[in-house]
Amino acid sequence: MIVTFNRMKNILPATCLTLIVATSPATAQDGPNIVSTIGMIGDIAQTVGGDCVAVETMMGPGIDPHLYQATARDVQTLNRASLILYSGYGLEGQLADVFARYGERVSTLAVAEAGIADTEVIHTEGAYGIDPHLWMDVSLWQQTVPVLAEALSAIAPQCANEIATTAERYSAELTALHQWTGEAIASIPIDQRILITAHDAFAYYGRAYGIDVAGIQGISTQAEAAIADIRQVAALIAERSVPAIFVESTINPRTIQAVIEAANEEGQQVEIGGQLYSDAMGDTGTAAGTYIGMIHANTLAITEALGGTPPPLPAELSEWATQWTID
Repeated sequence: MIVTFNRMKNILPATCLTLIVATSPATAQDGPNIVSTIGMIGDIAQTVGGDCVAVETMMGPGIDPHLYQATARDVQTLNRASLILYSGYGLEGQLADVFARYGERVSTLAVAEAGIADTEVIHTEGAYGIDPHLWMDVSLWQQTVPVLAEALSAIAPQCANEIATTAERYSAELTALHQWTGEAIASIPIDQRILITAHDAFAYYGRAYGIDVAGIQGISTQAEAAIADIRQVAALIAERSVPAIFVESTINPRTIQAVIEAANEEGQQVEIGGQLYSDAMGDTGTAAGTYIGMIHANTLAITEALGGTPPPLPAELSEWATQWTID
């Protein structure tokens, strides 16, 4: 059994935990059923596992994992699971104890914690201690691929060879995506190479691809941005003559609007450069509803809004691009 428990122990309401303990597992279905918390895990698991597994994601487009609370429907979904996949490092804080309890009777894996060492993550002050947004650096998130392949092979051993082959091919695609993203960001003029977003989810992106990052809120969305935070970011926009800032798909844009108004008062006109995917991917059935597409869409929006020119996609991503009709 694969068990890697989340380090943070934010406790769900007792009624929800009681419901989990009192509910018996569902009848086993044909083939392993995988449950992932976030799409950035679920998409890779389904891609690598292929037809050998069925992956269901708890938190869909527009859902903020920092604030998510388990529902009765989630309990039913988890009870059917052959394997539960979650990120760890505090991302799903309110679900930590739930997964710990399920880990006593079903394979449960904290994917990021198992694949990415503490020494490679950004430690921050505050409630979280570790920034959990590791998928923003493709080279880091790529390290979860062999971890997922091993876990999937353990519950679908008849598909082990196919899973290994698919994982190797997908990992090569992520290597190409990482390189392309770096080249795109490098095309932005140096003095405009600053990314301002609603909350601090892009620190890994900034570190990996050479762009300054400023979030109005911290790494969690549990606390509202203060007036002082808004004014501080507005002053930074004026100082750096930032042409565009970005909203996020999981966060109310009112904070960004407040920053734009404050920047205008500082004498700096700034526009919304587009919507970025931070804590969730795009809609299912769209290119942005894949992990590769999420990073691709973000990088296009950032590069073009800040004055850069994205390079053509590499050959390794041609199959993905063709599937989603991406030029």
